[in-house]
Amino acid sequence: MEGVSLRPYRPGDAGWITRQHGHLYAREEGFDGSFAPMVAGILRDFESNHDPDCERGWVAVRDARRLGCIFCVRDAPGMARLRLFLVVPRARNTGLGRRLLQTCTGFARAAGYDRMRLWTHESHRAACRLYRRTGWRLMTSVPVRAFGIDLVEQSWEIDL
Repeated sequence: MEGVSLRPYRPGDAGWITRQHGHLYAREEGFDGSFAPMVAGILRDFESNHDPDCERGWVAVRDARRLGCIFCVRDAPGMARLRLFLVVPRARNTGLGRRLLQTCTGFARAAGYDRMRLWTHESHRAACRLYRRTGWRLMTSVPVRAFGIDLVEQSWEIDL
């Protein structure tokens, strides 16, 4: 996507990220109001506790408009976790998602992680296709009731 830069996450981005996740997941997936507070909690924890040497967040921006985000956080020794990966509808199918994903996994590799994992839902078909195409492996797939609806939670991993 032409003219898009990936800049580091700033605390002022938290409101936008929380609203976008809440709005898009409600509209596209039918999630209830419990999802956005979970996102806000992840961001509060990141702001309070992250180690900038091995944890980072990025926001995709074009013409001062945010288009997406992605985060890399420590999960366990040698293991990073991908969090809060989002691309707004107007920026989908442009390669931005792949670029965000490559930036995040490249950072994790450079930070010394051996593997990376993520948690998502089966209904996020485009994201799951991207994960599979870029070398991620589906590890678990479990039916659950979360965010007010029936979902299939998935865990994916990649060797870095």
